[in-house]
Amino acid sequence: MKLENDFSELLKQKLEEALEQRGNVNIVVAGKTGVGKSTLVNAVFQGDLAETGDGRPVTKTTREIKKEGVPLSIFDTRGLEISEYRDTVQELEKLMQDKRKSDDPNDHIHIAWVCMMEDSRRVEDAEINLVEMLNKYVPVVGVITKCEADNDFRRTVQDLLPQTRNVVRVLAKEKVLDGGYTMPTMGLDKLVELTMDLVPETQKNAFAAAQKISIKYKMNRAHAVVGTAALSAGGAGAVPLPFSDALAIIPVQISMLAGISAVWGLPVSTTFLGTLVSGALTGSAGTLVGRTAAGALLKLIPGIGSIAGGAISAGVAITVTVAFGEAYIMALNVLTKDDPNQIPTAEEIRDEFMIQLKSLKKEKVEG
Repeated sequence: MKLENDFSELLKQKLEEALEQRGNVNIVVAGKTGVGKSTLVNAVFQGDLAETGDGRPVTKTTREIKKEGVPLSIFDTRGLEISEYRDTVQELEKLMQDKRKSDDPNDHIHIAWVCMMEDSRRVEDAEINLVEMLNKYVPVVGVITKCEADNDFRRTVQDLLPQTRNVVRVLAKEKVLDGGYTMPTMGLDKLVELTMDLVPETQKNAFAAAQKISIKYKMNRAHAVVGTAALSAGGAGAVPLPFSDALAIIPVQISMLAGISAVWGLPVSTTFLGTLVSGALTGSAGTLVGRTAAGALLKLIPGIGSIAGGAISAGVAITVTVAFGEAYIMALNVLTKDDPNQIPTAEEIRDEFMIQLKSLKKEKVEG
């Protein structure tokens, strides 16, 4: 494929690959009406999912909630009241079994959160039977919601629901108490950490992208994308390439930027990726083409410009890729660390990316 003629197609291909590799994560969120499932989901995940996501019934008491651009499906299960909980559990088990039959891991249910309100101070038979059933198929986390004072309720839940992997107390939304004291949110970071540990490896990128509680998990998965890209770039440079013909590593860089964007949970598209890549490699919003792109890319990286007229070895290709990828991660961290709900534009990301690349080059020169 010649980059000069097929740049748009290359962007589309690399974007599709990145989204496919990110996958999708599916979570059952179960609990009685009023326990705060919607508030919890909106607090943890991007996009006000419980309010603005599309919901479709999959059983009489379970609906699947998803939103375009968020690699997550929430299976919101209600109907745990005494009069109907047996039917609810049976219907949900059939759904679990049907999902499990799929050859695509992205169709499976991957984890379950069973929610109980702290004020109730009780664990009902419905919750016990539900956890016992779910535990046959996926890891189960007990979530105590609307928390103010434990009074050993967490221990009670652990004793009565021993199949849960852990029990987490959360307050998903700030609460103003008598006297004007505001109780801050709590426990969401622990719930995200535990869930990240328990979902399958193939779903970790999707969960990191969908959650908005911790930048750390987005960064960790992004670093892994850089590592994979560096290996690919090293392979591309196994046979030294003339500097002016170093097109073989350009698709690797584009693939890496698409992959990092995807695991960060950005609303990535071919337009987004084109703006980012073209701007980063040309210093403007111009079009990225062929050998000009290769030269621009290599000259941006500290110490690489000095080899013009020489050859691009595997070591140089790896250095280029790692520096490029880490600069992009630093740019995203700068733009999103203070407010994960604020999604920067492609232009804002491009500009900060250039700042980080120039900063790396300056450090190299001064060093």
